[in-house]
Amino acid sequence: MNTIEEYLNNIPMWAAQKNSLTDIRRCLEMLGDPDDSMRIIHVAGTNGKGSVCAYLTAMLCEAGFSVGTFISPHLETTRERFLFDGEMVDEKLYEEAFDRVKALSDRIAAEGLNPPTYFEFLFYMCMVINERLKPDFLILETGLGGRLDVTNVIRRPVLTILTSISMDHMQYLGNTLAEIAFEKAGILKPGVPVVYDASCREGAAVIERRANSLGCPVYAVNRDDYTLLERGADGPEIAIRTVDGGQVVVSVPSQAEYQMMNVTVAVRAVGVLRRRGIAWLSPDDVIRGIRHSYWPGRMEEVLPGVWLDGAHNEGGIEALSGTAARMQRETGKDVSLMFGAMSDKAHAAMIRRLCEGIRVRRVTIARMDNARYADVSELAEEFRGQLNCPVVICDTVAEAWEDFLKHRGDGLAFCAGSLYLVGAVKSLLNEENEHDQF
Repeated sequence: MNTIEEYLNNIPMWAAQKNSLTDIRRCLEMLGDPDDSMRIIHVAGTNGKGSVCAYLTAMLCEAGFSVGTFISPHLETTRERFLFDGEMVDEKLYEEAFDRVKALSDRIAAEGLNPPTYFEFLFYMCMVINERLKPDFLILETGLGGRLDVTNVIRRPVLTILTSISMDHMQYLGNTLAEIAFEKAGILKPGVPVVYDASCREGAAVIERRANSLGCPVYAVNRDDYTLLERGADGPEIAIRTVDGGQVVVSVPSQAEYQMMNVTVAVRAVGVLRRRGIAWLSPDDVIRGIRHSYWPGRMEEVLPGVWLDGAHNEGGIEALSGTAARMQRETGKDVSLMFGAMSDKAHAAMIRRLCEGIRVRRVTIARMDNARYADVSELAEEFRGQLNCPVVICDTVAEAWEDFLKHRGDGLAFCAGSLYLVGAVKSLLNEENEHDQF
């Protein structure tokens, strides 16, 4: 396993010479066109993709379907990206898929073609794994974009889903919400229905034009498609308007405000599957599936009053800030932050948004051994420009986590800004749990 991880981690994340979608399609042909026999649900968007995939997986499994899920990024180990019925695939199958794709990589390199990039390699592994497992459905999450994304070589999904649209990866996807929505909407296929988060009007207009040009049945999801009934200790209870005009009441297992919209998108998606005769799910399947769903590192309460949230762009941070502000109003407690960010993110804007409307008692910034990580002194200065509270820098994630917990008191504590940071904290917690068992 370690050898596989080392090999994968040494594949360039951003290759100077990317393969075209035509080249990627040719590689799938070498693998026997495995996707053509799969019922694929294709999911793109800026934020919420992973959560929607998790809710879909849980609901379909509750209804008795077998489900493969391909997600990104991972938090601790690459195998997390390949799920079967919500669990990581077997190590032996993971290794066999790696060996087969490694052989493919060697073959195309010998023919003078560009070897697979990091994400291409993982996508081919996903295809090999799900060809072997033959799930009833494969939920396929895009990587960075949509139109030019590696996953967009699939020919006919049974459903496409577009989650929220916000500013991220502007150097690749465009500098306006309309431009980003255009890239995300590139996954739409002729005649294939699309469920989409329509809360961003500028993005929704682009999606609707693209869908109409391709003859795609459209199912918009708006904020008024759910109603908050009450808030519980584990999350809110909401009433969701179903695709046939009915209603289903579900308990959302998260305090995050944004998950109410993500749950509504996922419920609308399974309603479309039912309406089109693709999959039948009962209201109880929906209710139990949502209740039993789990998505690590996204507003995950790992200790009492301590949450990890993989908010790593302006949209994600804005949603986190809103949730933290609401929780602070309800409890009257101060907020402690642990933060890190990648250098290619708009971290100054993220920090400004994070600090809006909340009372912060302390900020802990973790240094990480990653070439793409933002300069921690720069992050500290950005916080000091927004807040009048202690802002400390720690040389390791372990030291930062210790400082974060030590000084939070009985307040609310949020670790956010980078999925790499969240993954490192998850690894620390797992090590502590393993140590406690002995």
